[in-house]
Amino acid sequence: MVFKSKMKWVGLLGLVLSAISLFVHFLLARFTEGGVSEYHSSITIFPRRTIGESLNFSKTSPMYRRLWGPVRHLESLHPNANPRGHYADPGSDTSGFIFVRIQGGFHEIRNSICDVVVVARFLNATLVIPEIQSTTSSKGISSQFKSFAYLYNEDQFMAALSKDVKVVKTLPKNLKGLRRKKNIPIFKVPYSASPYYFKHHVLPILKKHLVVELVVSDGGCLQAILPPDLEEYQRLRCRVAFHALRFRQEVQELATKILHRLRAPGQPFIAFDPGMTREALAYHGCAELFQDVHTELIQHKRHWMIKRGIVKGKLSVNSAKQRLKGSCPLMPEEIGIVLRAYGYLWDTIIYVSGGEIFGGQRTLIPLRAMFENVVDRTSLSMPWELSRIYGREANLVDRNPGSPPMIEEEMKIEAWKTAGPRPRPLPPPPARPKSYNIEGWWGWVAESDNEPDSTVMELRTNAHKLLWEAIDYVICVEADVFIPGFDLDGKGHPNFASLVMGHRLYQSAASKTYRPDRKEVTKLLEEISDHLYHANHTWLMSVRKNLRKRLVDGLIEASARAKPLSFISHPVPECSCLRRDPTGRSINATTSAHASTSTSHSQVLAALGVVHYCPAWMENDLILQSKDKENEETLDEDDSTSSGLFFRKNNGYHEGGNGDFSNKEETQLEDQEELEGGER
Repeated sequence: MVFKSKMKWVGLLGLVLSAISLFVHFLLARFTEGGVSEYHSSITIFPRRTIGESLNFSKTSPMYRRLWGPVRHLESLHPNANPRGHYADPGSDTSGFIFVRIQGGFHEIRNSICDVVVVARFLNATLVIPEIQSTTSSKGISSQFKSFAYLYNEDQFMAALSKDVKVVKTLPKNLKGLRRKKNIPIFKVPYSASPYYFKHHVLPILKKHLVVELVVSDGGCLQAILPPDLEEYQRLRCRVAFHALRFRQEVQELATKILHRLRAPGQPFIAFDPGMTREALAYHGCAELFQDVHTELIQHKRHWMIKRGIVKGKLSVNSAKQRLKGSCPLMPEEIGIVLRAYGYLWDTIIYVSGGEIFGGQRTLIPLRAMFENVVDRTSLSMPWELSRIYGREANLVDRNPGSPPMIEEEMKIEAWKTAGPRPRPLPPPPARPKSYNIEGWWGWVAESDNEPDSTVMELRTNAHKLLWEAIDYVICVEADVFIPGFDLDGKGHPNFASLVMGHRLYQSAASKTYRPDRKEVTKLLEEISDHLYHANHTWLMSVRKNLRKRLVDGLIEASARAKPLSFISHPVPECSCLRRDPTGRSINATTSAHASTSTSHSQVLAALGVVHYCPAWMENDLILQSKDKENEETLDEDDSTSSGLFFRKNNGYHEGGNGDFSNKEETQLEDQEELEGGER
């Protein structure tokens, strides 16, 4: 008996110690979240070797410059969005207040905010902080954030625009009351309206009522290309998009953390935006790129868009022809093949952006097979870090659903006795409740031609997607290389990737931003469709030349194709300036030894329309930054390092370039030919 009582005490002591141990572990986890996060990221990424460990791949090598170096033709372009003539500060007497409600996704919101600031300046009006419809309290988000402040930093926005537009947080009390009673004029502004529309339709009403409400729903309310006498308003757009619109502190901090974790291994990285949304695929008729239920979902969406006049074409479209015309996104597998063909190694870090990739993670499987380190924000952050940026949200899920009402046994027996003669037909089953959710959203395809109403949970998820895209935006802008799979949205307008490319063009024009010609890439891929992963030397050279050529040609093409739809997707030449050398000449014409290159530079700058030189206060800093680069000008002339085998991880890279090419001379000739013919 004594022995048994001792064993009980020992067991009880063990339970107590276990409970204390668990408590200590939870306590440590609570106060060392940063350390846990860093440890988590260190075990999920990245390669086991640093760059240059098994290859002669230093930052001064020709191979490095070809893959990661700046685009030399654009190195003389620098951001300059300051006013260039007389520009008066906003006066205290304004025409009235402009209240704006903005609808749409991340890129539409960003475009619209830039436009409404310009409209407020144009009408000499006071702008009330815009209301973003996707982030109002009715969408189930945290009550600690107001609409605009859910995504952007209000104080930064107001301070950055203090010399451009008078901005206030709310309407005065009397006007706020009128708005609640819906007694103020409302304009549903058409997409890409002209300055004439605002001057002759909105301004008289604004002066009469002292307040108007604008509803902006299509991603912009002012035409992208303005007359030459309104060029200062274009630079105001740049100041809004690239300086005033900063994400709120919690979002910015998490984006910076993820960026640091990406750069922790000491390697450059590629940011890839697939651009594969259901709306874009439906609008451009790309349903047959997918299978089974995904095709049905795209076609259902296209039918819905046709009914509302968004799509003018037919319901059934030959997706194969659309793909060959370059009207469909490049699939992640195709992007992976192009990058490997260009020479990026199997352990290159690729960050995949985008709040939603239609088709799910299985569409990324081929890309992950080609590159070991394909990551996204979820693999570089902890769940609690993402939850923190959402704020405190109400619980929308009933964890204890009520049980169905009980039927007494006596009632059952009595009903059976009085049921009448048997057998009798059973009554029809009750109507099935339509409770749609994210996991089973295809259940309604066969039931109705209309899209189902979004639940509060889905509305909250849509608001979360804005924060996810904000994080992705910061990382894509700062990436060493950026490549989009698609640059159009579900209305045929420039999408998220286009805004990223515009920001990169403004902030660091020479950073590598590939703008692949989808039509040409698809044609090249069709040539080797029977042996997709065993391309020959000629094909590899064709891909390399095409991709390198598009670094500049794609930019020039965007000035004619994307800019008329979204100015901030191509803010050149209005928001850029050219650097001079100390003698006062253009930096591109400093030596006669590079006469042919200078001519090419001049042609590129002429095609972009850049003629304004940077002001004197910018010159000193820019010249100091360029001194280190001048010694590297001749390094691109000889790139003797081959990319080795196309898709083999071993031998090809570690033997310095044998693989498919039998001798080193052929490899040297390949890269020399690319450097001479590819970069124009």
